[in-house]
Amino acid sequence: MAEATIATRATTGGAGVVNVSWDMLKRGDLSLALGIMAIIAVLLFPVPTFLLDIALGISITLSVLILMTALFIERPLQLSTFPTILLISTMLRLSLNLASTKLILTYGHEGTAAAGHVIEAFGNLLMQGNFVIGIIVFVILIIVNFVVITKGSGRIAEVSARFTLDAMPGKQMAIDADLSAGLINEKDARERRKRLEDEANFYGSMDGASKFVRGDAIAGILITFINIIGGIIIGVGQHGMDFSNAAHAYTLLTIGDGLVTQIPALLVSIAAGLMVSKAGVDGAADKALVAQLSDYPQALGMSSFVMGLMAFLPGIPTLIFLGLAAGAGGLAYLTSQRKENERDAEKSAAASAEQAKAPADEPIQTALAMDYLKVELGYGLLPLINDAKGHRLTDQIKALRRQMASEMGFVMPSVRIIDNMQLASNDYVIRVKELQAGKGELQPGQMLVMDPRGGQIDLPGRPTREPAFGLPAAWVDERFRDEASFRGFTVVDPATVLTTHLTELLKENMAELLSYAETKKLLDDLPAENKKLVDDLIPSQITVTGIQRILQSLLAERISIRDLATILEGIAEAASRSSTTLQMAEHVRSRLARQISSAHTSQAGYLPLIALSPAWEQAFADSLIGQGDEKQLALAPSKLQEFIQSVRARFDAAANEGELPVLLTSPLARPYVRSIIERFRAQTFVMSQNEIHPSARLRTLGQI
Repeated sequence: MAEATIATRATTGGAGVVNVSWDMLKRGDLSLALGIMAIIAVLLFPVPTFLLDIALGISITLSVLILMTALFIERPLQLSTFPTILLISTMLRLSLNLASTKLILTYGHEGTAAAGHVIEAFGNLLMQGNFVIGIIVFVILIIVNFVVITKGSGRIAEVSARFTLDAMPGKQMAIDADLSAGLINEKDARERRKRLEDEANFYGSMDGASKFVRGDAIAGILITFINIIGGIIIGVGQHGMDFSNAAHAYTLLTIGDGLVTQIPALLVSIAAGLMVSKAGVDGAADKALVAQLSDYPQALGMSSFVMGLMAFLPGIPTLIFLGLAAGAGGLAYLTSQRKENERDAEKSAAASAEQAKAPADEPIQTALAMDYLKVELGYGLLPLINDAKGHRLTDQIKALRRQMASEMGFVMPSVRIIDNMQLASNDYVIRVKELQAGKGELQPGQMLVMDPRGGQIDLPGRPTREPAFGLPAAWVDERFRDEASFRGFTVVDPATVLTTHLTELLKENMAELLSYAETKKLLDDLPAENKKLVDDLIPSQITVTGIQRILQSLLAERISIRDLATILEGIAEAASRSSTTLQMAEHVRSRLARQISSAHTSQAGYLPLIALSPAWEQAFADSLIGQGDEKQLALAPSKLQEFIQSVRARFDAAANEGELPVLLTSPLARPYVRSIIERFRAQTFVMSQNEIHPSARLRTLGQI
């Protein structure tokens, strides 16, 4: 019983070891590692002749497989591991060459089978009993491989790698331009960029890998002559053979060894040449070659004519050349007929298509399509789309869209970037709903330097004005960047200048860009817990258009609508006692008091104020006429001018003190005061007492 148990355990344990070993072999990484170690072992240790025959057969099979794969692949990148395969196959051939060299020099005096039957068979096949002929044929094979195939494919790989790397910036810019224009999506752009990177890496690797084949050919020549000379010396000097027998035996073995390694090397060299010369050819090599060579009946006809003339030259085998001429002529006729039939079929299909449908003009609705945001660039600014230093305009606009969504709660429309040949080379135009909203000039390769204090720039450069804020600035060379930063100037690149200008124009036009569809999308994207509030509001108390008008009024004064739930709660409260969107908007502003107060709090932690005096409050109240949404301000022109002058004087004095105060009014007068302020001082924020949060620290700087 005990013996049976022990036997069972032993059997189970053995099966476990076998299973573990099989599982290890099934792993590709371990199999590859074992194969590389086997190649290294062949370099170091002697190999029996039967194992050498097996390894040589594997080498020949592998080289044929590589050649056939290179023939039948559609694109070079389908065999992107070719450089690695080339290295492994080269190391395999060299290790086998070294193993056979050991056998030849050790046992060559015993006969022509000393290094195995594969080498003996190849030696007899090539030499045909005359070792001089064998040497000559072998050298010719090496010359064909080394001088013709390897040198040509290496040159093609080198040029392809150089051109591919040089063309990468342009191709990247084309991908980014297609993405910005909406022709492709993010997924397609990533795939095209990945394919472009793979192509550059492949041709770069092939440029280096072609040196493997070149080195293999040189090593084959050296090993062959070393084997012949060394073998003769060993045979004559150590084993007492006469010179003729030693030369015959060692030359046959060496030539057989060289042939059995150089034929696979030749096949792999041809495969490498096919790989690097396949650029720009679609489909397998056989289909591409046949399709392109047989696509021109004129060329086939001329070939037939030349073969026919050569058939009648003295000494030329007439029947052979006449047969070739007939074959080329027949192929030319068949190709001509095929192309004629294809043209007739195309004409018939086009005629049928014309008859099947009446000619339709382009729908007039396409003329109504409008780009909400568009940036037009002069041809000199196109490199900004793919700046080699990383300041890509498309990336900055993507970041701007995300920033606007985070800060203002509003997803700005996509920006279309196009070139405009009618602009000056360095000019750009920003359009909002197809209308020009701003323009400017950039200097690629230079930096825009500004003084935050508004002073002039005394660095060498071209004076200008910053397009977004109108500050004095200068375009200077990039080498002055460090000096400008050290002196406290603001230094920005051209792409950032354009993006900043676009940001300010967006903030000015956000209300106009918030469409009905965008408002509906904002409401639909609210969390589930707020859906009930939306259902209670729309359409019983207010319409989507009414909510759109309230949101537009907030955006017009640069108030974020990200807290949409609070805004809807404020609308629900105001809708029960007010029917005008103006009053609802003012109530919503009071609900956003914390947000508004925080947005205008200074770095010192207080809210700077300039208050409207009671006299002006009364003047505005007395000048209101009409009811509800029809209420208007009818202030006398003289009083209006006096008010404008007072506001300018007070706020300019505050600016000189380094303050950016808000204008504080009563809730009743605030909308009308704002309608005046925005015409001559749009950056000044007007808020009512209801918008001051109780936690805000106040500092009154004066009164108007």
